[in-house]
Amino acid sequence: MSSARENILQRLRAKPRSTSDAPANLAPAYGWNKQEKIERLTYQMQAVRSEVHRLGENLWIDWLNSELPKRKLNRVLTGNTNQGRAFKESAENAINVQYYAQNIQPFKTQLFNQIDAAITTTRGGIADTGSLILWPDETEPRLLSLVPPVHIALLKANEIYDSLSQAIELQHWKNGMPGNALLVSGPSKTADIQQTLAYGIHGPKELIVLILE
Repeated sequence: MSSARENILQRLRAKPRSTSDAPANLAPAYGWNKQEKIERLTYQMQAVRSEVHRLGENLWIDWLNSELPKRKLNRVLTGNTNQGRAFKESAENAINVQYYAQNIQPFKTQLFNQIDAAITTTRGGIADTGSLILWPDETEPRLLSLVPPVHIALLKANEIYDSLSQAIELQHWKNGMPGNALLVSGPSKTADIQQTLAYGIHGPKELIVLILE
């Protein structure tokens, strides 16, 4: 047994080691313009039941004030960000806005049972796959986009990239990787053993993306 093992090891050691050139740059170079990137991302996201709206950069608060009461989304959670503070200050009286600034344990019941929708910012979008980039942190914890039944994401039109690799390069991720980077393409979905796709089983049942131009 020992002799057979040694023979195998000797053959492996004697085999010439292969060498390879430096890995090729696999980043796709689409070269889409701004309009094309918006249209591509919108098409890809709508294909998986995301709701996408294009708005003027300063019109998203007016849109929320108009739409949320119509949809009976009156209890809204947001991060303690510039956008979150701006909406809280300007929200209609019918909309109860609060920051996610609590420890999860005492806040768990309210988070899971008493919040209608959550608003988050995004780090950007990926046109190729129709995805949003989220970097959760202490101001916008992961549960903010994971638990409430409706997730409303704010995406700046000039922060939509051709591909993930382009976003990583142009945003200089190598200089400071996040503790948790997320790619979100639509409402939550899962499939059973028969590969039947179902939406809204766990996590948000709706994803509303507001592209700010």
